[in-house]
Amino acid sequence: MIFSSDLFLFAFLPLALIGVVLSRRLFGAQLYWIVAVSLFFYGFWKPVYLPLIVASILVNFALGRAIERTRSKGLTAFGVALNLAALAWFKYANFIEENIEWLSGADIPLPEIVLPLAISFFTFQQISYLVDARNGRTHHHDFIQYAAFVSFFPQLIAGPILQQKRTMQEFAAPKAFRITAEGFSWGLMIFIGGMAKKLLIADPMGTVATPLFDQALTQPLALEQAWTAALAYSFQLYFDFSGYSDMAIGIGLMVSIRLPFNFNSPYRAVSIADFWRRWHITLSSFLRDYLYVPLGGNRIGPWRTYLNLFIVMLLGGIWHGAGWTFIIWGAMHGSCLLLHRAWGDAVRPRLPEMPALRPLGLAAGWMLTMVFVVAAWVVFRADNLTAAIHVWQGMTGLHGLDIPVAGADFLAGWRWQTFAALTLFCLALPNLPQVAGMVEPGGALRRLAAHLYRPHLVGMLLAFAAFAACFAMLRANSAVVPEFLYWDF
Repeated sequence: MIFSSDLFLFAFLPLALIGVVLSRRLFGAQLYWIVAVSLFFYGFWKPVYLPLIVASILVNFALGRAIERTRSKGLTAFGVALNLAALAWFKYANFIEENIEWLSGADIPLPEIVLPLAISFFTFQQISYLVDARNGRTHHHDFIQYAAFVSFFPQLIAGPILQQKRTMQEFAAPKAFRITAEGFSWGLMIFIGGMAKKLLIADPMGTVATPLFDQALTQPLALEQAWTAALAYSFQLYFDFSGYSDMAIGIGLMVSIRLPFNFNSPYRAVSIADFWRRWHITLSSFLRDYLYVPLGGNRIGPWRTYLNLFIVMLLGGIWHGAGWTFIIWGAMHGSCLLLHRAWGDAVRPRLPEMPALRPLGLAAGWMLTMVFVVAAWVVFRADNLTAAIHVWQGMTGLHGLDIPVAGADFLAGWRWQTFAALTLFCLALPNLPQVAGMVEPGGALRRLAAHLYRPHLVGMLLAFAAFAACFAMLRANSAVVPEFLYWDF
């Protein structure tokens, strides 16, 4: 059930919100209702995998409570290994089998395994819970709070990745799952804005990128084709994932839950380290807190720091998918982070301070970072390494300049103006959660928006409802509603 589908917009979400109100007022059982509708939401995709997430919740809750009592390192290791084993089986077994068969020539009889929806996300959340229990960072909670923490439907499929130390306390607060006029209006605004990113920008950009990456499977691309493919996918991925995160945050605000901010304008980054502080913030935080720091972080000397950075990004690439393209993407980012850290350690301290040249340095840093990020997205998107090489070759001009661009009807001769406008969008406009005052800066923006809209709350809600209906009609001729890209991870 896609957030931007008619079924979700006009049936599931309204019924879920009505149920929140009724369950709170009549029974005080809003958490039970949230868990029930969240599990329905998950099982709607493939009911056969519903027992998997239920069993995962039950087992990890029991392990977490036992670890809280005993602080057992061995039990924690067992719980983490059990979660990783389940993830490895469903996500990587077929990939490992294919590579063993390729190397050995043997035929390994392994059934085709369908990747369960969201397993990467709820596995990481539950690993963080077990580790926090071992370190004494969990607080008193009951099973239904834990089940809601894992299964809360807005973030279940593609994040943001929640951590229990913040989320379960918020779920237990008296104001949680209470629908207020202000919270609902801000949530609806962010939700509609996220849907606009998905339907009006990400999906059309996908219609440009997909035929070009399909073409790259069999033949190299020319310069214009290659850069069109790379830039279109870069914008598609950004607005698709950012749109999903905004929609999740918006649904949370509708019921007085503040989900974590996941994007802070990552295409404004002036270095690769800055990019990872802005892109998929909750994943970066998880990898830092539960992998980089336990590996030793930067406490064991520069060479170990470089190794830790590379390992973390390599594993981050593997987390995204079972394929050599994701491994290469992770290795590229790990290598770039390593070089950036080495530059900061060995070269930058020796450079003279020249404040007048700082803007030029920031501009150069932004340009280098974006060229690398866009080039790395190529292998992230490509179906195989051959297709990625064909696009990379085209980006360097090795196969000519002027082959007509296939599948670019959306841009209709205005593709570079469109790319420029989207770049300005990413650089200049505030994030929607900033407008709502969820993160700083945002206070002045929130006050301005409140001044403009609060006196006309009913009119604003009606306008947004009409806006949602327009989006539904916008794709009425499409038989399939495009999924969010991160649902595959």
